[in-house]
Amino acid sequence: MIFKAVIFDLDGTLLDSLQDLAETLNTVLSSHGLPVHELDEYRLLVGYGMQELVRKAVPEKLNSDNALIDTLLGEMKEKYSRTWKNNTRPYPGIAELLDWLARTGLKRGILSNKPDEFTKLCVETLLSSWQFDLVMGHHEGIRHKPDPEGALLIAAEFGCSPEEILYIGDSSVDMQTAKAAGMFPLGVLWGFRSEEELRNHGAGALAKIPDDIRKYLSR
Repeated sequence: MIFKAVIFDLDGTLLDSLQDLAETLNTVLSSHGLPVHELDEYRLLVGYGMQELVRKAVPEKLNSDNALIDTLLGEMKEKYSRTWKNNTRPYPGIAELLDWLARTGLKRGILSNKPDEFTKLCVETLLSSWQFDLVMGHHEGIRHKPDPEGALLIAAEFGCSPEEILYIGDSSVDMQTAKAAGMFPLGVLWGFRSEEELRNHGAGALAKIPDDIRKYLSR
């Protein structure tokens, strides 16, 4: 299979952002007298967008209180704008993978459920050494992954058919997005979710380290 483009998820795939997300939301929850979560618990809470992260983090009896969710979300966004890079860094091996990809001529995109302004800020600050042809976070008018809308918009912008795109992510959401879009789903094992989850949701290949992606594309 010859690919003409790759689309990356951001959090848990290119960037290890879990600690900053967890600590920021825990600060917000605590300020409202709500229970907080251990870092590992956040591995299963993230991935669906910031609003859903907040909704999943509050006690079940409160997760339908939209006014509360909106308040917490607003506070999280305000705090996260100041804390997002306290600990967030590219995973080991990502720099070398992106260096190699830059030499291949493949088009490169990022698609995240993180709000668009934070997605672009993370990329511009922490991944500025590499050029991406399109970076897209969640914004008004675009449905969250696993809806394939964003992925298909990127494919159209690239001038590629979906089957010519390798979609790379760390969660069931990413595998479902790739399959719904008709792209090839490659799951990474250094992110937030388990190998079992990735396999159960359709991963066509798995990468234990970033260099495995280079090897897969070089076959």
